[in-house]
Amino acid sequence: MEFGHIERQQLVDPRHVNTYLPRWSIGLRPNSNLDYQVGHFNPLRPLDGVLGFGGNPDGILRMEMERSMSLFQIMGDEGLVPSLEEEMKRRNAIHKLKKIVREWVQTVAYHHALPKRYLRFASGTILTYGSYGLGVHNSESDIDALCVGPCFATIEEDFFIVLRNILASRPEVSDIHCVKGAKVPLMRFKFDGISIDLPYARLKVISIPEDVDVFNPFFLKNIDDKSWKSLSGVRANRRILQLVPNVEIFQAVLRCVKLWAKKRGVYGNLLGFFGGVHLAVLSAFICQRHPTASLSAFFFIFFKTFAFWPWPTPVVLQDGVAWPFIPTDEVLWMPIQLPCSPYQFCHSNIVRSTFFKIKGEFMRGHMLTKDMLRPEFDWSILFEPFPYPRKYEKFVKIFLSASDKDELGDWVGCVKSRFRCLIIKLEELLGFCDPNPTEYADVDASEPNVVFYWGLPPAMTDMINIGHVEVEFLKSTNNVYQGPTGKLKLSIVQADQLP
Repeated sequence: MEFGHIERQQLVDPRHVNTYLPRWSIGLRPNSNLDYQVGHFNPLRPLDGVLGFGGNPDGILRMEMERSMSLFQIMGDEGLVPSLEEEMKRRNAIHKLKKIVREWVQTVAYHHALPKRYLRFASGTILTYGSYGLGVHNSESDIDALCVGPCFATIEEDFFIVLRNILASRPEVSDIHCVKGAKVPLMRFKFDGISIDLPYARLKVISIPEDVDVFNPFFLKNIDDKSWKSLSGVRANRRILQLVPNVEIFQAVLRCVKLWAKKRGVYGNLLGFFGGVHLAVLSAFICQRHPTASLSAFFFIFFKTFAFWPWPTPVVLQDGVAWPFIPTDEVLWMPIQLPCSPYQFCHSNIVRSTFFKIKGEFMRGHMLTKDMLRPEFDWSILFEPFPYPRKYEKFVKIFLSASDKDELGDWVGCVKSRFRCLIIKLEELLGFCDPNPTEYADVDASEPNVVFYWGLPPAMTDMINIGHVEVEFLKSTNNVYQGPTGKLKLSIVQADQLP
């Protein structure tokens, strides 16, 4: 995994997390040179000291330890840590993909008639980011991998045509789709059964080191806007890992936070909720400010902090540099600054409806975890799936289909990239919309399909002309879609019609 240089912290192989989680779950103790050592019990920071609880310190500490161990048990039960076999499968996939990219660069260099004196130096590489790059992936996670190519390899022809054809010819690769209309264009495919998202960054050099320094101005000079956006995920990951005082604790916190967000329906950037980088920054923000807290204390602090956060005040990680704040013209409901740049925020699709849904879930988390020292406290309540059929009486059903599976993948990818427009339109007409991120399939339909169900307020659904909304949304989608157009059907359904 490409973690880059990590100051003051030796990164732990996530393959072995499940063998030592209980050892470091209790607490951390900083020594005089600020190196945070793992596995040391810290009796000075139980919950009463960190969070203001009163009572017997020994009893509170014992209860805190039990709560932390319960969280680790949930992590195990939910399969949040991959097995050694699964981890090796991912490493092998990345290794093979790097080899393919190197061979692709040589092929492209030959086709572009690169002078022989440069030909042998031409190279590209693969850098990982997202959950895999942060070491918080599980057995079902996809891999976010960035293809970094040299100056002569174009995205339109060399990446989306030449490299795509090379990948399509490989027996390990299946279900390959090109998502060209996204803000960060990418290829999506399965490699040995592992889902991989592969955007492209083009650097103004001929030779790219295997583990290129994405903070080195030499490699970043004069790159295009799409390449800069593609690089931001890698840069953000590496900067986060440099800034957190203890990577292992941060990884455990982030695993649990992502599980909570997915269960409660507030995970999915394309649908107006948090993406992985948002949750990573929020988790790192808490870890920076409470470097000696236990896992259970982190969770309490996380929900207490963000349930009462004064949005739109931005969340900014401390990096030891006094960066000036430069306002942006973009309206952000929950601004979270990219840790690799003082002038950029994490790309967000959060709108008014999803903002209030997220705030409500933060408050629910706080109201539950503030009682975590009660004997009857149970973490499972916090992670209960969001009860869509009980919460809403009516839903907008979004039915997407295509003539075959390959076309469906491209079509769904394009439509999802435009979902923010649909959410805003429904907001304008109804005042609120809760887009359930879960993807369903209509087994009775003859064509391959994907179905979404979004919660609606009951009072005004009879007044909406859903057919008109469908026409307008389909028009805006077709304006950016370059492949064979699939089918899109919007309808209003009752809660008892949900699968």
